[in-house]
Amino acid sequence: MLCITNAYAQDNFKVTVKDKENASPLQGVTILVKGSGIIAKTAENGTASLSNIPNGKQILIVRNVGYEEQWITLNFPLKQTSPLEIFLAASEDELEEVIVSSTRTSRSIQNTPTRVETIELEEIDEKSNMRPANVSMILHESTGISVQQTSATSANASIRIQGLDGRYTQLLKDGYASFGNFASGLSILEIPPLDLSQVEIIKGPSSTLYGAGAIAGVVNFISRTPKEKAEFNFIVNQSNVGQTNIGGFGMQRNKKFGYSLLALANFQKAYDVDDDDFTELPKTKDFTIHPKLFFYPSERATLVIGNAFTKSDRTGGDIFVVNNNADASHRYFETNNSIRNTSTLDFSYKTTEKDLLKIKTSFNYFKRGIAIPDYRFDGINYNAYTDISYLKNIKNQSLIFGANLVYDDFTEQNQAVSLAKNFTTKTAGLYAQQTWDITQKFKLESGMRIDFVNYFNANYNKKEAFALPRISALYKFNDKWSSRIGGGLGYKTPTLFTEQTETFQYQNLLPLNQVKAERSYGGTADVNYKTNIGDDWMVSLNQMFFYTRINNSTILLQDVAGSFHFENTSLPVQSKGFETNAKIIFKEYFKLFAGYTFTSAKANYLPVIQTIRLLPKNKLNLALLYEKERNFKMGLEGYFTDRQYLYNNQQTSAFWEFGFMAEKVFGKISVFVNAENFTDTRQSKYKSVVNGSHLNPTFDDIWTHTEGRTFNAGIKLKL
Repeated sequence: MLCITNAYAQDNFKVTVKDKENASPLQGVTILVKGSGIIAKTAENGTASLSNIPNGKQILIVRNVGYEEQWITLNFPLKQTSPLEIFLAASEDELEEVIVSSTRTSRSIQNTPTRVETIELEEIDEKSNMRPANVSMILHESTGISVQQTSATSANASIRIQGLDGRYTQLLKDGYASFGNFASGLSILEIPPLDLSQVEIIKGPSSTLYGAGAIAGVVNFISRTPKEKAEFNFIVNQSNVGQTNIGGFGMQRNKKFGYSLLALANFQKAYDVDDDDFTELPKTKDFTIHPKLFFYPSERATLVIGNAFTKSDRTGGDIFVVNNNADASHRYFETNNSIRNTSTLDFSYKTTEKDLLKIKTSFNYFKRGIAIPDYRFDGINYNAYTDISYLKNIKNQSLIFGANLVYDDFTEQNQAVSLAKNFTTKTAGLYAQQTWDITQKFKLESGMRIDFVNYFNANYNKKEAFALPRISALYKFNDKWSSRIGGGLGYKTPTLFTEQTETFQYQNLLPLNQVKAERSYGGTADVNYKTNIGDDWMVSLNQMFFYTRINNSTILLQDVAGSFHFENTSLPVQSKGFETNAKIIFKEYFKLFAGYTFTSAKANYLPVIQTIRLLPKNKLNLALLYEKERNFKMGLEGYFTDRQYLYNNQQTSAFWEFGFMAEKVFGKISVFVNAENFTDTRQSKYKSVVNGSHLNPTFDDIWTHTEGRTFNAGIKLKL
């Protein structure tokens, strides 16, 4: 008997991948054989082995974040006496490994036990095309986060995380807490995106890291730092709703000195889309200038001095009044005039190659005036912040110790002391945190903060101490699967300035009296999966669960005389739910993002319906992007928002909104167009937002767009 068969020889192959500049081995580099499904990743020493490679001409694809991709053609079988050395050059696009600073250890995001979500420079650049004036659009796409408009005529807004009120979200700029409390409704409207390199989001209790106000989470806006190669970016934007934006950002450094400068001016005409004589967008003029000086006295030391100044004037209300045509039938207006000046000093010194001493201090001055007919509210908020920390890195561990002092003082102007809404908070805190790489797969981060707080006004003086433990863990099952879990305690000192009180301009609001700080506990847990499918597909999935409970939240009550005041309640507020995120990339050109958020947040003190107001139970985010690097990009977005309960216990309708953007690059110049909410989802299509007469109007809660569709176009210049 004769048997004939075909046999194909298969080979094993070894490589070592190194950095082209310093010849150091690179870990985690992906090596795949094109068209075969054979894939491997380099170990800590930079080596990898591929098995069962068919004979003949084969193409190896070598990829690593932050490096240029290499395609290598080889004829198999190969006779190897030593591994093939491959040297990767850093990518011109600077796709560096994502380093997060919000956990204070400056670790890569892959090795950080605390769950941190990042929005990178590329996405920030896209979102700034849509709204160059402020950062509200940057957060619009993130699951579990909503930007809640608090004024129908002035378009003030706050940030909510996982269904909790905006006062429980800590906003930071480069780690400085210069926003919040009296600034609440204007905070995100006064942070321009032009100088940002990254946005870092920690969801869930973060008071161990940042003290009061981080019950729901932290959003840290990270500025760009200068490099030896000078960079200059300019933008001019115009929209159909009457907004004009003109701005620029530049930076450069040499061996001993560096600088950065941000300057931006925004102009908005009064805009009334539904012809009801009331503005959906206020008449606005604001200006921001933010210079920074960087000094490098030695290779170990860095000193950064900065000063950010913002002036904003916003006037909404009756369109006739805003346009200086007031008469006996048209007299309603709402003005918000503010000045913010923040001075910062940041000193870093590397005591050894890995250890870091850091001193940060800032002083913030914020003056705001609010006026409506027959009423005016003026106040000044001073905030001083100093933090000293020391980061010690030893084998498999990062230890950080620190202390900080925070002084916050609000003074109402032109009011008797006994009636003024004055309030002062002084905080002294000590904290310590350990990040421990127990094994290559298991990493643990634990921390403790102790805060001593004194808050007072003319009515009362309260002193409290808070012990705030926190723990989080990361476990890597393999190269594709990982999981994080974490939790901790939080607190929030009393404040009069909330989303609810913002809606009526703090009118008839009594000073705080015997109100204590709110306390909370909660946590998050997630599972992550990431893989490559063939040569062209990359899939990333994340499933996260969250829970937060506030035990003695402050609630707003109204007495028989019509005055409002705050009290603590023993009944809890609970927020729980989950977020699902998926990202699919095809050939690095097509990117699909999908996110779903389920939130069940209830306040047990609410009568009848305990669901937190203005909170959709279900929310879906979809985005499809096509991009050819340095050439052309276009994207389509869709968002679904479920029904919401209003403060009058009525339910809104569910709605979809869609957006489109495109950008074309011509060398150093790019031209962009954007159609936001082009299907014209608008609250006034369901019911008029304004009630009553022109002389004494009232306004419904804002639960979707008021301005309708927005088209804008502009030019960017990058040098």
